[in-house]
Amino acid sequence: MSLQPLLSAGSAVQIHVLAASMALVMGAVQFLLRRGGKPHRMLGWIWVLLMAVTAGSSFFIHMAQVIGPWSPIHLLAVFTLAALFFGLRAARLGDRRAHRRIMISLYMFALVGAGLFTLLPGRVMHAVLFAG
Repeated sequence: MSLQPLLSAGSAVQIHVLAASMALVMGAVQFLLRRGGKPHRMLGWIWVLLMAVTAGSSFFIHMAQVIGPWSPIHLLAVFTLAALFFGLRAARLGDRRAHRRIMISLYMFALVGAGLFTLLPGRVMHAVLFAG
C-alpha cells in the first residue's frame, strides 16, 4: 500500500477520495444506529454532506473522458445528488420506507459499487492499495 499515487493526484481526486471514504465508514455506522434517533439524524446529515461533496467533486475529475470532458461516472454523480434530495424529502414527509430504500441504495451502488470500480488496474485507488 502506498499513498503516493493519491498524494500525486489533483486536489479534486483527493477531496473525492476523502469524502467517499468517510461516507463509506459513516454509512456503515448508520446501519448500526437506532433509526430516527438524534445520533442517526445528526450522522445522517453529515453523511448527506459527504455524499454531496463526493458527487460534486467528481465534476472536477476528468480522467476517463467519453463525451468531451465527461464520462458515465458523471451521470452517477447527477443521480446521486438527485437521490440525496429525494431521500431527504422522503424523510421530511415521514415516508420512512422510501427514505430507507433510497439511502441504502445510494450506499450500496454509489459508494460500494462505484468504489469497487476504483480498484481496477490503472485507477488511482488500485495504485494506492496494490502498489508493489
